[in-house]
Amino acid sequence: MDNIKIWMDGKIVNWDEANVHIMTHTLHYGLGVFEGIRCYKTDNGSAIFRLKEHIERLFNSAHIVGMKIPYSKEAITDAIKTSIKTNGLEACYIRPIVFLGHDKFGLNCKGISVHCAVAVWQWGAYLGEESLVKGIRVKVSSFTRHHINISMTKAKVCGNYVNSILAKVEAVDNGYEEAILLDVNGNVAEGSGENIFIVRGGAIKTPPITSVLEGITRDSVIKIAADYGIEVKEELFSRDELYIADEAFFSGTAAEITPIREVDNRIIGKGSIGETTKKLQDTFFDIVKGKNNKYKEWLTYI
Repeated sequence: MDNIKIWMDGKIVNWDEANVHIMTHTLHYGLGVFEGIRCYKTDNGSAIFRLKEHIERLFNSAHIVGMKIPYSKEAITDAIKTSIKTNGLEACYIRPIVFLGHDKFGLNCKGISVHCAVAVWQWGAYLGEESLVKGIRVKVSSFTRHHINISMTKAKVCGNYVNSILAKVEAVDNGYEEAILLDVNGNVAEGSGENIFIVRGGAIKTPPITSVLEGITRDSVIKIAADYGIEVKEELFSRDELYIADEAFFSGTAAEITPIREVDNRIIGKGSIGETTKKLQDTFFDIVKGKNNKYKEWLTYI
Protein backbone atom coordinates (compact mmCIF):
# COMPACT_ATOMS: atom_id res chain seq x y z
CA MET A 1 0.00 0.00 0.00
CA ASP A 2 3.05 2.28 0.03
CA ASN A 3 1.93 4.06 -3.13
CA ILE A 4 -1.48 5.02 -1.74
CA LYS A 5 -2.20 8.70 -1.16
CA ILE A 6 -4.31 9.64 1.86
CA TRP A 7 -6.43 12.72 2.52
CA MET A 8 -5.64 14.17 5.96
CA ASP A 9 -7.16 17.38 7.28
CA GLY A 10 -7.57 18.89 3.85
CA LYS A 11 -4.30 17.74 2.26
CA ILE A 12 -3.31 14.74 0.15
CA VAL A 13 -0.24 13.10 1.69
CA ASN A 14 1.87 10.04 0.92
CA TRP A 15 1.18 6.77 2.73
CA ASP A 16 4.27 7.04 4.94
CA GLU A 17 3.45 10.64 5.82
CA ALA A 18 -0.07 9.89 7.07
CA ASN A 19 1.01 9.83 10.71
CA VAL A 20 -0.41 10.81 14.10
CA HIS A 21 1.35 11.44 17.41
CA ILE A 22 1.77 8.55 19.85
CA MET A 23 -0.27 10.54 22.39
CA THR A 24 -3.24 10.86 20.05
CA HIS A 25 -6.29 10.62 22.32
CA THR A 26 -8.22 8.19 20.11
CA LEU A 27 -5.32 5.73 20.14
CA HIS A 28 -5.43 5.58 23.94
CA TYR A 29 -9.15 5.71 24.64
CA GLY A 30 -10.92 4.71 21.42
CA LEU A 31 -13.18 7.74 21.00
CA GLY A 32 -13.38 8.23 17.26
CA VAL A 33 -15.90 7.46 14.54
CA PHE A 34 -15.51 6.01 11.08
CA GLU A 35 -17.30 4.64 8.05
CA GLY A 36 -16.82 1.78 5.61
CA ILE A 37 -17.92 2.56 2.06
CA ARG A 38 -17.42 0.83 -1.29
CA CYS A 39 -16.82 2.20 -4.75
CA TYR A 40 -17.63 -0.18 -7.63
CA LYS A 41 -16.54 -0.31 -11.24
CA THR A 42 -19.51 0.06 -13.59
CA ASP A 43 -19.94 0.36 -17.35
CA ASN A 44 -20.46 4.09 -16.81
CA GLY A 45 -17.41 4.62 -14.63
CA SER A 46 -16.66 4.30 -10.93
CA ALA A 47 -19.62 4.71 -8.58
CA ILE A 48 -19.80 4.96 -4.79
CA PHE A 49 -22.64 3.02 -3.20
CA ARG A 50 -25.03 5.08 -1.05
CA LEU A 51 -22.43 7.74 -0.34
CA LYS A 52 -24.95 10.25 1.01
CA GLU A 53 -26.25 7.80 3.61
CA HIS A 54 -22.73 6.87 4.72
CA ILE A 55 -21.75 10.52 5.15
CA GLU A 56 -24.96 11.13 7.10
CA ARG A 57 -24.17 8.21 9.43
CA LEU A 58 -20.60 9.45 9.94
CA PHE A 59 -21.88 12.82 11.08
CA ASN A 60 -24.61 11.21 13.19
CA SER A 61 -22.00 9.03 14.89
CA ALA A 62 -19.89 12.08 15.70
CA HIS A 63 -22.92 13.94 17.03
CA ILE A 64 -23.92 11.03 19.27
CA VAL A 65 -20.51 10.91 20.98
CA GLY A 66 -20.19 14.68 21.18
CA MET A 67 -17.57 15.23 18.47
CA LYS A 68 -17.78 18.22 16.13
CA ILE A 69 -16.42 17.36 12.69
CA PRO A 70 -14.44 20.41 11.48
CA TYR A 71 -15.56 19.91 7.87
CA SER A 72 -18.92 20.02 6.15
CA LYS A 73 -20.61 16.96 4.67
CA GLU A 74 -19.82 18.38 1.24
CA ALA A 75 -16.13 18.70 2.11
CA ILE A 76 -15.89 15.08 3.29
CA THR A 77 -17.77 13.97 0.17
CA ASP A 78 -15.27 15.86 -2.00
CA ALA A 79 -12.37 14.38 0.01
CA ILE A 80 -13.61 10.88 -0.76
CA LYS A 81 -13.96 11.59 -4.47
CA THR A 82 -10.57 13.29 -4.57
CA SER A 83 -8.93 10.34 -2.80
CA ILE A 84 -10.31 7.86 -5.33
CA LYS A 85 -9.29 9.99 -8.31
CA THR A 86 -5.82 10.72 -6.90
CA ASN A 87 -5.15 7.03 -6.42
CA GLY A 88 -6.53 6.11 -9.85
CA LEU A 89 -8.78 3.38 -8.50
CA GLU A 90 -11.79 2.10 -10.44
CA ALA A 91 -13.10 0.13 -7.47
CA CYS A 92 -12.08 0.40 -3.83
CA TYR A 93 -12.95 0.34 -0.15
CA ILE A 94 -13.21 3.77 1.48
CA ARG A 95 -12.40 4.54 5.11
CA PRO A 96 -13.22 8.02 6.43
CA ILE A 97 -12.21 8.41 10.08
CA VAL A 98 -12.68 11.21 12.60
CA PHE A 99 -10.34 11.18 15.59
CA LEU A 100 -9.13 13.28 18.50
CA GLY A 101 -5.67 14.87 18.57
CA HIS A 102 -2.85 14.90 21.13
CA ASP A 103 -3.21 18.41 22.54
CA LYS A 104 -4.79 17.22 25.79
CA PHE A 105 -4.79 13.99 27.78
CA GLY A 106 -7.15 12.33 30.25
CA LEU A 107 -10.71 11.08 29.97
CA ASN A 108 -12.26 14.52 29.68
CA CYS A 109 -11.95 15.05 25.94
CA LYS A 110 -13.59 18.47 25.85
CA GLY A 111 -11.44 20.95 23.98
CA ILE A 112 -9.29 18.39 22.16
CA SER A 113 -8.77 19.06 18.47
CA VAL A 114 -10.75 16.91 16.00
CA HIS A 115 -9.05 15.55 12.88
CA CYS A 116 -10.29 13.78 9.74
CA ALA A 117 -8.72 11.43 7.24
CA VAL A 118 -9.84 9.40 4.24
CA ALA A 119 -8.04 6.29 3.02
CA VAL A 120 -8.94 4.21 -0.04
CA TRP A 121 -7.59 0.86 -1.15
CA GLN A 122 -8.43 -2.16 -3.27
CA TRP A 123 -10.26 -4.77 -1.20
CA GLY A 124 -12.11 -7.76 -2.61
CA ALA A 125 -14.78 -9.85 -0.89
CA TYR A 126 -14.26 -9.42 2.86
CA LEU A 127 -14.90 -13.06 3.69
CA GLY A 128 -13.39 -14.41 0.46
CA GLU A 129 -14.75 -14.69 -3.07
CA GLU A 130 -15.88 -18.30 -2.49
CA SER A 131 -17.96 -17.21 0.49
CA LEU A 132 -20.35 -15.29 -1.78
CA VAL A 133 -21.18 -18.53 -3.58
CA LYS A 134 -20.67 -21.32 -1.05
CA GLY A 135 -21.50 -19.49 2.15
CA ILE A 136 -19.55 -19.49 5.39
CA ARG A 137 -19.29 -21.38 8.67
CA VAL A 138 -20.19 -19.28 11.69
CA LYS A 139 -19.89 -19.62 15.46
CA VAL A 140 -22.14 -18.06 18.08
CA SER A 141 -19.69 -16.07 20.16
CA SER A 142 -19.10 -16.28 23.89
CA PHE A 143 -18.93 -12.48 23.78
CA THR A 144 -22.17 -10.51 24.03
CA ARG A 145 -23.17 -7.52 21.92
CA HIS A 146 -23.02 -4.23 23.83
CA HIS A 147 -26.06 -3.41 25.94
CA ILE A 148 -27.88 -0.38 24.60
CA ASN A 149 -26.88 1.70 27.65
CA ILE A 150 -23.29 0.46 27.93
CA SER A 151 -22.20 2.04 24.68
CA MET A 152 -23.76 4.08 21.91
CA THR A 153 -24.87 1.29 19.61
CA LYS A 154 -26.16 3.59 16.85
CA ALA A 155 -22.75 5.21 16.46
CA LYS A 156 -19.93 3.59 14.50
CA VAL A 157 -17.36 4.23 17.23
CA CYS A 158 -13.77 2.98 17.00
CA GLY A 159 -13.68 1.61 20.56
CA ASN A 160 -16.90 -0.38 20.11
CA TYR A 161 -15.05 -2.70 17.77
CA VAL A 162 -12.92 -4.25 20.53
CA ASN A 163 -16.05 -6.32 21.20
CA SER A 164 -16.15 -7.33 17.54
CA ILE A 165 -12.43 -8.14 17.41
CA LEU A 166 -12.69 -10.49 20.39
CA ALA A 167 -15.64 -12.30 18.80
CA LYS A 168 -13.99 -12.51 15.37
CA VAL A 169 -10.66 -13.85 16.66
CA GLU A 170 -12.41 -16.41 18.85
CA ALA A 171 -14.41 -17.67 15.86
CA VAL A 172 -11.39 -17.89 13.56
CA ASP A 173 -9.28 -19.60 16.24
CA ASN A 174 -11.99 -22.25 16.48
CA GLY A 175 -12.03 -22.92 12.74
CA TYR A 176 -14.95 -20.72 11.72
CA GLU A 177 -14.99 -17.75 9.36
CA GLU A 178 -17.19 -15.38 11.31
CA ALA A 179 -18.95 -14.85 14.62
CA ILE A 180 -22.53 -14.11 15.62
CA LEU A 181 -23.05 -12.10 18.79
CA LEU A 182 -26.17 -12.44 20.93
CA ASP A 183 -27.68 -9.52 22.80
CA VAL A 184 -27.83 -9.33 26.59
CA ASN A 185 -31.12 -11.27 26.58
CA GLY A 186 -29.71 -14.11 24.49
CA ASN A 187 -31.35 -13.16 21.20
CA VAL A 188 -29.39 -13.00 17.94
CA ALA A 189 -27.96 -9.51 17.40
CA GLU A 190 -25.45 -9.35 14.55
CA GLY A 191 -22.10 -10.52 13.22
CA SER A 192 -18.77 -9.05 14.27
CA GLY A 193 -19.13 -6.47 11.51
CA GLU A 194 -22.37 -7.37 9.74
CA ASN A 195 -26.13 -7.39 10.15
CA ILE A 196 -27.84 -10.76 9.97
CA PHE A 197 -30.99 -12.06 8.26
CA ILE A 198 -32.78 -15.40 8.29
CA VAL A 199 -35.42 -16.77 5.93
CA ARG A 200 -38.22 -19.00 7.24
CA GLY A 201 -41.33 -20.01 5.34
CA GLY A 202 -40.65 -17.50 2.58
CA ALA A 203 -40.45 -14.53 4.97
CA ILE A 204 -37.31 -12.72 6.11
CA LYS A 205 -36.44 -11.82 9.68
CA THR A 206 -33.75 -9.47 10.92
CA PRO A 207 -33.17 -8.16 14.45
CA PRO A 208 -34.60 -4.69 15.11
CA ILE A 209 -32.15 -1.81 15.35
CA THR A 210 -32.70 -1.45 19.10
CA SER A 211 -29.15 -2.55 19.89
CA VAL A 212 -27.47 -3.06 16.53
CA LEU A 213 -25.91 -0.67 14.06
CA GLU A 214 -28.23 0.80 11.44
CA GLY A 215 -26.58 -0.96 8.52
CA ILE A 216 -26.87 0.78 5.17
CA THR A 217 -26.59 -2.52 3.29
CA ARG A 218 -29.18 -3.86 5.74
CA ASP A 219 -31.52 -1.06 4.73
CA SER A 220 -30.81 -1.81 1.06
CA VAL A 221 -31.70 -5.49 1.54
CA ILE A 222 -34.99 -4.58 3.21
CA LYS A 223 -35.92 -2.22 0.36
CA ILE A 224 -34.97 -4.74 -2.35
CA ALA A 225 -36.94 -7.50 -0.62
CA ALA A 226 -40.00 -5.26 -0.32
CA ASP A 227 -39.83 -4.52 -4.04
CA TYR A 228 -39.94 -8.27 -4.68
CA GLY A 229 -42.96 -8.59 -2.41
CA ILE A 230 -41.00 -10.55 0.17
CA GLU A 231 -42.16 -9.93 3.72
CA VAL A 232 -39.46 -8.60 6.03
CA LYS A 233 -40.03 -8.74 9.79
CA GLU A 234 -37.80 -6.68 12.04
CA GLU A 235 -38.10 -8.74 15.20
CA LEU A 236 -36.01 -10.63 17.72
CA PHE A 237 -35.24 -14.29 17.19
CA SER A 238 -33.35 -16.85 19.22
CA ARG A 239 -30.26 -18.89 18.47
CA ASP A 240 -32.30 -22.07 18.02
CA GLU A 241 -34.57 -20.33 15.49
CA LEU A 242 -31.42 -19.43 13.58
CA TYR A 243 -30.44 -23.13 13.61
CA ILE A 244 -33.70 -24.16 11.92
CA ALA A 245 -33.85 -21.31 9.40
CA ASP A 246 -34.28 -22.20 5.73
CA GLU A 247 -31.59 -19.66 4.86
CA ALA A 248 -29.35 -17.17 6.65
CA PHE A 249 -27.05 -14.44 5.42
CA PHE A 250 -24.95 -11.48 6.52
CA SER A 251 -25.11 -8.00 5.04
CA GLY A 252 -22.60 -5.19 5.27
CA THR A 253 -20.40 -2.87 3.23
CA ALA A 254 -17.42 -5.21 3.55
CA ALA A 255 -19.36 -8.50 3.54
CA GLU A 256 -21.90 -7.30 0.92
CA ILE A 257 -24.44 -10.19 0.97
CA THR A 258 -22.74 -13.35 2.23
CA PRO A 259 -24.74 -16.56 2.76
CA ILE A 260 -24.32 -18.55 5.98
CA ARG A 261 -24.22 -22.29 5.37
CA GLU A 262 -23.51 -23.51 8.90
CA VAL A 263 -23.85 -22.24 12.48
CA ASP A 264 -22.28 -24.06 15.44
CA ASN A 265 -21.79 -27.20 13.30
CA ARG A 266 -25.46 -27.19 12.31
CA ILE A 267 -26.25 -27.01 8.60
CA ILE A 268 -28.54 -24.12 7.67
CA GLY A 269 -31.14 -25.12 5.09
CA LYS A 270 -29.53 -27.03 2.27
CA GLY A 271 -26.03 -26.01 3.32
CA SER A 272 -25.44 -23.55 0.47
CA ILE A 273 -26.81 -20.27 -0.79
CA GLY A 274 -30.61 -20.28 -0.69
CA GLU A 275 -33.03 -19.14 -3.36
CA THR A 276 -34.08 -15.94 -1.59
CA THR A 277 -30.52 -15.05 -0.64
CA LYS A 278 -29.39 -15.61 -4.23
CA LYS A 279 -32.14 -13.37 -5.59
CA LEU A 280 -31.23 -10.56 -3.19
CA GLN A 281 -27.51 -11.00 -3.79
CA ASP A 282 -27.86 -10.98 -7.58
CA THR A 283 -30.01 -7.85 -7.45
CA PHE A 284 -27.59 -6.15 -5.05
CA PHE A 285 -24.61 -6.74 -7.33
CA ASP A 286 -26.58 -5.58 -10.37
CA ILE A 287 -27.36 -2.37 -8.48
CA VAL A 288 -23.81 -1.61 -7.35
CA LYS A 289 -22.48 -2.32 -10.85
CA GLY A 290 -24.94 0.11 -12.39
CA LYS A 291 -27.06 -2.54 -14.13
CA ASN A 292 -30.36 -1.76 -12.39
CA ASN A 293 -31.74 1.70 -13.11
CA LYS A 294 -34.49 1.34 -10.51
CA TYR A 295 -31.92 2.06 -7.81
CA LYS A 296 -29.67 4.43 -9.75
CA GLU A 297 -30.04 7.10 -7.04
CA TRP A 298 -27.97 4.85 -4.76
CA LEU A 299 -24.90 5.39 -6.92
CA THR A 300 -22.67 8.47 -6.93
CA TYR A 301 -20.50 8.50 -10.04
CA ILE A 302 -17.11 10.15 -9.90
